[in-house]
Amino acid sequence: MTWLLAAALALAALLPLAWTVWRPARVTDRHSADRALYRAQLAELERDKALGRLDETAYSAALLEVQRRLLSVPEPQAARSGGRGPLLAGLVAVPVLAFAVYFLNGDPDMPSATFSERRDAAARDDALLAQLRARLVALPPGSPAARQGWLLMADAQRNRGRPQEAAAAYVEILRTGFDPEVAAQLAQVLIEAKQFDQAASFLADGLRLAPEHVGLRYLAGLVEAQAGRPERAREAWTALLSSAPEDAPWKTMVQRRMEALP
Repeated sequence: MTWLLAAALALAALLPLAWTVWRPARVTDRHSADRALYRAQLAELERDKALGRLDETAYSAALLEVQRRLLSVPEPQAARSGGRGPLLAGLVAVPVLAFAVYFLNGDPDMPSATFSERRDAAARDDALLAQLRARLVALPPGSPAARQGWLLMADAQRNRGRPQEAAAAYVEILRTGFDPEVAAQLAQVLIEAKQFDQAASFLADGLRLAPEHVGLRYLAGLVEAQAGRPERAREAWTALLSSAPEDAPWKTMVQRRMEALP
């Protein structure tokens, strides 16, 4: 039964590729798209001239250029089919090799980890993290080694779904001095734990120390949105966008967040 299921999944995964290989070549539609674009530009030139936005000289020059581009549009051509031999060989070779490797090394009857095994693994992780914490406490506060260790501790606790322990690790770093990047991580953990009021208060304090930090400003809006206060979120994100550079890579993300607000 396991082998039949695996074969069915492999077939389903390869069907789209098989259709791509075997379907006939189609005429590309680039020709029609280009001609439609240039015709639209011609119509726009006519409107601008009628409204007085273009004088005769500018209109003639622009008209000549658009007409030149329209005339230079290449005629449609059938897409080149290329050699299909390698693709067909790949369609056969990929599933055959996959099944061969699994047949030699796989075990479909291998049982999943038992509850006791998972519990023992979690206990070992707890012991390792406890040892790490003991070593970090012994390090000089604020040292690079201590900072890196607490960051590792925070990441490990977040990955284990323990936001409170992760927040405590970030707090240890911030005890020796304010760091906006670490503060943003702590605020995000508090938001993930749905401690919205605590996160909002912490972000307000952080923004007094780093008022232009993009991460803190974004999270200040996010916590309001998560807490059910969309107007405050919109206000925070509007202020962030108004001061953003034109080429800021995160602008689109913030705009989408704003559009999703009720």
